[in-house]
Amino acid sequence: MLKLHLGCGNRNFGPEWRHIDRADFPHIDSQDVTNLNYVDSSVDLIYASHLIAYFDRAEIIPILAEWQRVLKPGGCLRLATPDWDVLRRMSAPLLGPLYGKMSEPPIYHKTVYSYKELKKLLTECGFRNVKYYDHRKTEHANTGNLNDKCDDHSAAYFKGILISLNVQCYA
Repeated sequence: MLKLHLGCGNRNFGPEWRHIDRADFPHIDSQDVTNLNYVDSSVDLIYASHLIAYFDRAEIIPILAEWQRVLKPGGCLRLATPDWDVLRRMSAPLLGPLYGKMSEPPIYHKTVYSYKELKKLLTECGFRNVKYYDHRKTEHANTGNLNDKCDDHSAAYFKGILISLNVQCYA
């Protein structure tokens, strides 16, 4: 089974995953999440946690097409991104999830999605069966190299409220 972890940073899910991120960590297999070096219909699962917010809404459409290109028919795209529906109702906006600043070189989130908006975008890009997923019931839960538990932001909670929009769909 070919599984891609896009935008992984220092999170290493282990040798059964291919890790793709512009960062330079020993586990990184490739550095371009926008142009995947895989043949058409060869990937079973793509997981991207808190990555799509770094692309504006026009940029993400060809990126989603590229991800769909490499997914096998019925292959799963699993996304996590800051949840606008939750964040906008909080009394004090959480700037980290909203703006997502990363350094070296500095980059910021360019957009945020509600479930309705993300579902519409994915459906328009040809993905089907868009639905929420439970981060605790995935093959990447509790994996990685950060204290034996992967902090990949799909499990981001603030005061007991999940602030990550976790959605999966199929090619």
